[in-house]
Amino acid sequence: MMRTYVRSPRGLRRRHRHVRRYDDQFHLGIDVHADEEAYEITAAVPGMKIDDLKVEILEDVLTLRGEIPESPNGTGEFLLRERVSGKFERRLRLPVSVDAEAAEAKVEDGLLTVRIPKSEEARPRLIEVKAK
Repeated sequence: MMRTYVRSPRGLRRRHRHVRRYDDQFHLGIDVHADEEAYEITAAVPGMKIDDLKVEILEDVLTLRGEIPESPNGTGEFLLRERVSGKFERRLRLPVSVDAEAAEAKVEDGLLTVRIPKSEEARPRLIEVKAK
């Protein structure tokens, strides 16, 4: 005899608090790393086609838009559903001005990586100290 143990939807919400839904969209979790030269933003986007992913930079705001497709699990109702799917839009204001023209975005193994160089004015400069 096969038994299936399924937590209640309330229990699943507690376990997956990091996934927040807003109407028909969910809140895409991201990691942001900064060094002296650039910002690097990463997000998990499993199953997405590159054409369905939009990355925009306007002034100092990065916008990520897209839709993670639902998995084709056949017919019947779900007994357990933990994977995230649906539309998302995430905006992030960067703390310093950036060089949007030199920004790069790539998807590899379901992971989106966006690298945005800081503008020359925002980068630290080494000032030579002279003696008199």
